[in-house]
Amino acid sequence: MALNIPGLVSLSVFFMLTLATGIWASWKSKKDQQNRNPTEMAIVGGRNINVFIGLFTATATWVGGAYINGTAEIVYLPSKGLLWVQAPVGFALSLVIGGFFFVNPMRSKNYVTVMDPLQETYGNVMGSLLFIPPLLGEVFWFAAILASLGATMRVILDIGGSLAIIVSACTVILYTLLGGLYSVAYTDVIQLVFITLSLASPWVCIPFALVNSATESIYYTATHQSYQDPWIGKIEKQYLGRWLDDFFYLVLGSIPWQTYFQRVLSAASPGQARLISYLSGLGCFSMAIPSVLIGAVAASTDWNQTSYGLPSPLERGESAMILPLVLHYLCPAYISIAGLGAIAAATMSSADSALLSAGSMFAHNIYRKILRKKATEMEVLWAMRTSMLVFGAGAAGLAFYSSSIYDLWFLSGELVYALLFPQLCCALFIPSTNTYGSAAGFLVGLLLRLLAGEPALSIPPVICYPACSLVNGTYSQLFPFKIFTMLLTLGTIIAVSYLAAVLFQRNVLPRRWDVC
Repeated sequence: MALNIPGLVSLSVFFMLTLATGIWASWKSKKDQQNRNPTEMAIVGGRNINVFIGLFTATATWVGGAYINGTAEIVYLPSKGLLWVQAPVGFALSLVIGGFFFVNPMRSKNYVTVMDPLQETYGNVMGSLLFIPPLLGEVFWFAAILASLGATMRVILDIGGSLAIIVSACTVILYTLLGGLYSVAYTDVIQLVFITLSLASPWVCIPFALVNSATESIYYTATHQSYQDPWIGKIEKQYLGRWLDDFFYLVLGSIPWQTYFQRVLSAASPGQARLISYLSGLGCFSMAIPSVLIGAVAASTDWNQTSYGLPSPLERGESAMILPLVLHYLCPAYISIAGLGAIAAATMSSADSALLSAGSMFAHNIYRKILRKKATEMEVLWAMRTSMLVFGAGAAGLAFYSSSIYDLWFLSGELVYALLFPQLCCALFIPSTNTYGSAAGFLVGLLLRLLAGEPALSIPPVICYPACSLVNGTYSQLFPFKIFTMLLTLGTIIAVSYLAAVLFQRNVLPRRWDVC
């Protein structure tokens, strides 16, 4: 396939527009910075982000490249199908629950990052330990996003994936360094509009794919065997535990991330923060509909009637690229270019959020509160910029090893769920918990999650929960062990905190041993 010159030109225009928007937003942030804390301006936009901008940036943060690509892939896979598409409902519920329970205690106390209540309750040592899982998660997520974009551009534009990774990383790093949250928020508006117009609009991508002569009616193939199993999918009884485990992981595990709290903490008031959280949940759900339709189209297509030919994407191991493949082979060239723009926009809207979150937590919670307690505001700001440059360069390097990056990010996300979510709940709602309980919970949660194994990384389980089975030489945990680990971590924090308090209060243990 020859180099797609029109696609390359249009994508270059989009990148330049995004960069120009980011630079303009950085100028606006400096203009609005008068008599305000420069670090808070960079991290939470001076708590001056209005509902409109907040809604767009919160929605765009979740509607990333992996979200729209992954949704289409799961619908397409014969072993999964629509019933296994959990992210749209899971993320939407997560945003609603976050707005109902977590926004008010976080915003009313003017916290800057998700780590603030943890350091306030459990101290800097535990705060530095709890900082590691989300940091790894953000860096691996940034790398996975860049790898996804590189693969997509290779399919549609026929350019090297490494070039796409480097250009995307440089663009995101540059405008995020310049303007912080202001640049990220205003570019998110541009990116979400672009996603909506190019992928979700009923007059652009979807109709061309639906009416292609190689495609069977998706209404028929939803419940009938055609070129593969019905795309509606099914949940077999033995997999119900895993389905529920994954669902609660998406709902509850999506809350304790700085990418989420950075948006709601930047709102002008707790009421606006809650409104942003609720409405972005609705937006997140609605933005998955085009990807579901594209996955259904892919499952209903006779690929032998297209220039792609046989074997099918599933048989070639290219199911992860099903969305760009549908755009490229079932739509006219100019339509596939618009779709690529949507994927690029979705990718960048998540990538800049991950980069800003990692830099914010390092500068505010590690550099200022642990490494340099007397640091000036400008020093903290430069520490944040330097860390973003380091994290961004590291993530871009990791993106070249895309086969394992997604698995590393997923494991990091599960550690955030098992370790950080219970800690955050206790810090906000059970203030009687203490550092001893936090440390014990951290250790228990970490051990239980790692000992459960990870098939994608070829880590065998040491603990085989009920219904653990060996499939094709790989152990698979069908028991809902993720939520079990999270609940056990929560119980450990509460129980050990209470026990430690009683032992010191009754002088069973000498007071001088109370180092926390």
